[in-house]
Amino acid sequence: MQTTLKNDIAARIHGLPIPTPDGEFIARYSREGLCGLEFPIGTRPRKTETGAARPPAQIRRWHAATSKALMLALAGRPPKNLPPLDLSGGTVFQQRVWRTLRKIARGRISSYAQVARAIGNPKAVRAVGGACGANPIPVLVPCHRVLAANGGLGGFSGGLNWKRALLKREGIKLPD
Repeated sequence: MQTTLKNDIAARIHGLPIPTPDGEFIARYSREGLCGLEFPIGTRPRKTETGAARPPAQIRRWHAATSKALMLALAGRPPKNLPPLDLSGGTVFQQRVWRTLRKIARGRISSYAQVARAIGNPKAVRAVGGACGANPIPVLVPCHRVLAANGGLGGFSGGLNWKRALLKREGIKLPD
């Protein structure tokens, strides 16, 4: 039964590589859209898992859009023409946070407390941090633009070096 469920999930999720000058990202797609983006690990290409030898045409189109958007974002430019984002793996609270993160403009930053206030729950600062850490589509859902109240970096799923690099590429100067 466990193996059947795992195979069924694998058949519905397609993982495709996106080679970049910064390493190979892995984009994951469900039937609903882009549902995950993983940072490069090391310098070797990773094995990707797809439910079929060749993903459906719709997923190939989404992947082309994701690849272009990621390249723009990594260059510090606003991504355009994102594929549909499938954020259904998150809780209702997380999804509210992720929608709010998408409203933070390139080159701007916000604090966890500001995001908590923006979603109408000013006491949920730690929960906002948890939602940022659980963001399945970092870079394109810009959780890197959220800092701690004291101006510190806070955390980041891709590591603080990635967070610093992304902010720098967007022209955001951080204190040393």
